[in-house]
Amino acid sequence: MKTEKDSLNQVYSAKMTDQEFRRLSQFITEHAGIKLPEVKKVMLQSRLQKRLRHLEMTNYKEYIDFVFSEKGLQNELIHMLDVVSTNKTDFFREPVHFEFMEKTILPEYVEQNPLNRPIKIWSAGCSSGEEVYTIAMTISEFKRDHPGLDYSILGTDISTHILQKAVDAIYKEEKTAAIPLELKKRYLLKSKDRTRRLVRVVSELRRKAVYRRLNFMDEYYDVGETFDLVFCRNVLIYFNREKQEAVIRKLIRKLKPGGYFFIGHSESIMGMDVPLKQIRPTIFKRL
Repeated sequence: MKTEKDSLNQVYSAKMTDQEFRRLSQFITEHAGIKLPEVKKVMLQSRLQKRLRHLEMTNYKEYIDFVFSEKGLQNELIHMLDVVSTNKTDFFREPVHFEFMEKTILPEYVEQNPLNRPIKIWSAGCSSGEEVYTIAMTISEFKRDHPGLDYSILGTDISTHILQKAVDAIYKEEKTAAIPLELKKRYLLKSKDRTRRLVRVVSELRRKAVYRRLNFMDEYYDVGETFDLVFCRNVLIYFNREKQEAVIRKLIRKLKPGGYFFIGHSESIMGMDVPLKQIRPTIFKRL
């Protein structure tokens, strides 16, 4: 009689064949835009082990056949994309963007909007929320001298699992190293259990953020409104050039004329036919 330990050993010893990897990686690229070259096979195999365990499957052929079935497409696809998507992010990552926001965009916005219309920001590919709350801290600091300014932030990501982390807004203390001390004091609450070394973003900032799932491969981004700023940083690097341009075109349809668009410092839109004017390296304005 097979024991649970035997089943686990089968999962851990299961190997993905090259053919299985190609079949799955092509499917992931088509459905999520994520490039998975051959060198990513071991990573993909490792990340999918937990799904095999959960579904009580012992090999990747069984799993792939299930994912491609009608039931799998309905029930498993979203879980597979959760474990496959990369979710590296940090507070105040690429700080020049937030400095530009504080010193240029927000003063310009206040001057041009005497009726104090809230500034609307979209963090596309927001991961676990660090970018969203960095934006919120930056605006909240500016609001100390401009209390009439209000704002809202939409965070979207393909991973429902990672979006829940953004909603919870609980982080390990070491993840907050880049946040200036004064901002930590104002916007982070330490866990009462000091052995856990966790912090939570204050409710004042959490209330300003709304999160929803969005796949960049969707034909239309149903986010319901247009935005003054769109951040799409360190996301495009996972797509090929053709898909990068298609994603940017769909994003800027939701960016107001004169609105600002941010990409990561390892990314480029050079040579793309998109209605953007470069203001700074990785900072653009919609024409």
